[in-house]
Amino acid sequence: MKVADEEKNPYLLSCKNGFIRGNIVRYIHLSKKEVDTEPLTEACKKEAKKDKAQQ
Repeated sequence: MKVADEEKNPYLLSCKNGFIRGNIVRYIHLSKKEVDTEPLTEACKKEAKKDKAQQ
């Protein structure tokens, strides 16, 4: 974990890892090579299919 603005968020400097809640994702930056998009794509397809079946 790396702090982008150390002056604004000095309390994060001691963190090495953490749990990311959905409502704070906008504050998290991940490189493309660190994210496995296949499970995300499959989960989205599954949800869309489920929503379509309920309509």
